[in-house]
Order: sequence, then structure tokens, then C-alpha cells
Amino acid sequence: MSEAHLFVIGILLAWMAGIRVYLTVFGLGLAGALGWLDLPPALQVTESWWVLGTSGALAATEFFADKIPGVDSGWDLLQTLARVPAGAFLAAATLSPDGQLGGGALAAGAGVALTSHLLKSGSRALMNTSPEPVSNWTASVAEDAVVVGGLSLAFSYPWIALFIVAVALTVWWVWRKVSRGLKRMLQPAPAETHPLPPTSGL
Repeated sequence: MSEAHLFVIGILLAWMAGIRVYLTVFGLGLAGALGWLDLPPALQVTESWWVLGTSGALAATEFFADKIPGVDSGWDLLQTLARVPAGAFLAAATLSPDGQLGGGALAAGAGVALTSHLLKSGSRALMNTSPEPVSNWTASVAEDAVVVGGLSLAFSYPWIALFIVAVALTVWWVWRKVSRGLKRMLQPAPAETHPLPPTSGL
């Protein structure tokens, strides 16, 4: 596999870690442990049973926590401490032929994971302003599906997966711009205030 393919895979893993870090680590380690993937040396630690057990338990916890409005925002805030470092590690480990993690790859992975984390947590916080939980559940299930499908695509068709991420980012950016514009248009105009005429003293 070429360095360009490995770079794309590392970026995709960092992106998914910013959304579902424990599911990403669990899925990656499980695929390696079952022989579906030949993981780079630095990623083979994810195949160990203690990593699989811990990440699997945390992935199950996140699955339920992420579907409760309000709780999901608190969870997202807490997981900033895990998603960004994990994204940095996954990106650097994918590009490492000997297990040594490069500083540039760590920085790139951290930046990508932080970006996807902020997009996810910001969108979910916006959804939580609505009292109905359906949109929250739908978004959470969609994120689960994106990570599971993304893991499959990342190693089989990494360029297609990267293209899908780019399209999703474009759609999200357009949606934010349009929604902000509509919000401004629909806001009632501030009432005009007229100064009182001066009164003359008698």
C-alpha cells in the first residue's frame, strides 16, 4: 500500500475518532484480531484483549449516553480529552513503518480529530435547543453508521471514503450558512423608539 493510501487512511481514522473514538478503536482492533486487516506495528496494540474489552465497554456506554439530549453534550465535552489524542495516535500509527510516531503526523491527526469533534458536538448542541428527541436519536444513529461504514471503506476504498467526508463537510458548511441566513431573516425587526419631545418649563 502506497504512502498516499496510508496517509488517507490515517486521516480517515483520525476523523472517525473525533466522532466515535471508542467504536473506532474497537472496530480497528477487532478487524486486526480476526485477521481481516494487517495492521501497522504501532496499531497492533489495539488487537490486545484488554484494549478490545475496554474500548468495547466504553463504546457501549457512549452508544446510550449519546442518545440522551443534554447528556450527549456533557459527554462530548468530556470526550475532548480522549478523541483528540486518539485521533493523533491513529493517524501517526498508520503512517509509522517501525512503530515510531512522527510529530507531523501526530499534529495532523490531532487537528483532524479536533475538527470532526467540534463539528459533531456543535451540531448536537444546536439540536438540543429543540425539546423533541427524535432529531437527536437520528443524528446519533447516523454517526454510529458513519463510523462503522467508514471503517470498512477506509481500508477497502480510502479515496472514496475521503471523497464522502469532503462532500459531507461541504453539505454541513452550506447548511450552517443557509440556516444562519434564514434565522436572521425570520428574526422580528427591533421596534423603533421615538424620542419624547422636549417639554418647556412653565
